[in-house]
Amino acid sequence: MNAEQLYGKLLENLRKRAQEGSFELAGLAMGGAWIAERLAHDLGLPHFGIINVAFHRDDYAEKGMTALRTASTMTTHLPFDVNGANVILIDDVLLTGRTVRAALNELFDFGRPAQVELMVLADRGNRELPITANFVGEQVQVPENQILVLEKDTAGKFSFQLEGRE
Repeated sequence: MNAEQLYGKLLENLRKRAQEGSFELAGLAMGGAWIAERLAHDLGLPHFGIINVAFHRDDYAEKGMTALRTASTMTTHLPFDVNGANVILIDDVLLTGRTVRAALNELFDFGRPAQVELMVLADRGNRELPITANFVGEQVQVPENQILVLEKDTAGKFSFQLEGRE
């Protein structure tokens, strides 16, 4: 799967969505934030938000210092009023839905949006929670023992890599 082609698909979806009304972008750290940043630039939006889910993860006790390192490198930053906003949460890969649940908890710590939609580059299925994306680049099949990792090169172009699970 070509991450750049999937990005183009999401960009076109957002261009259509913009005709329906205003929205705010909030990317989940790290991959989702990269996508939100590029979408904001390509759409000429004045800003985008970043949501760090580290402290809302239900596996925080298991992740320990890994979660803290992630939290310290990219903290939640929402340069818009969440109350009453139409927010599009952006993540790179949707799998179980647990990260999205954590992102919603973090988002609601900052206020009550009017609407929250979800946009992902790749949807792996395998949900543990009743969460579905409004915008999906592509449904993908990846072996259970591997994870799909979004990478960004120095030119800002996206690619996916398969890695073994820890």
